[in-house]
Amino acid sequence: MDRQPDDSDLTEELIASVLAATRLLVAISARALASIDETLTATQLRALVVLDSCGPAKLAALASGLGVNPSTAMRTVDRLESLGLVDRRVNPDSRREVVLRLTDRGAEVVDRVLEYRRAEIAVLVERLPADVRSGLVRGLRALGAVADEPDLRAAGPPGAGPARVSDVLAAASGEVRPRRPVR
Repeated sequence: MDRQPDDSDLTEELIASVLAATRLLVAISARALASIDETLTATQLRALVVLDSCGPAKLAALASGLGVNPSTAMRTVDRLESLGLVDRRVNPDSRREVVLRLTDRGAEVVDRVLEYRRAEIAVLVERLPADVRSGLVRGLRALGAVADEPDLRAAGPPGAGPARVSDVLAAASGEVRPRRPVR
């Protein structure tokens, strides 16, 4: 007689499935990054995406949003600025501070990478039966909601930085101010 899976079996199966989906999404992101002419690292692209999502940010806020130290963020910004993707401007509210912004070219790079990812994910999603899509939407929404619960920090390694999605956005900008819808 077949044994019915208990909750721990289902939890382990779900963890394995989420890890497999994560590997798939990382591979899609890597292909998207490779599809553009720029020679960017994943960290450099993440910095561009944070600036695109949140608008102008100070270096310390960007470093926090990326989960890196300010000197690492500075090297990332230096490289992005040399490529013409980011510019630095004096903060009009405090002349001692510098604010980082995407250039038009930087925004174009982000748009191209995100559109590539969206198109590749769309192909996969369209292959799924409608009932599976519906269940996946509910499941992913629920996963996103619990990812934003404050007690998630305890689950991560010490010093890992903000764990909640909203914390990452807030750290990058000082407040959550999405510039445009997330893709």
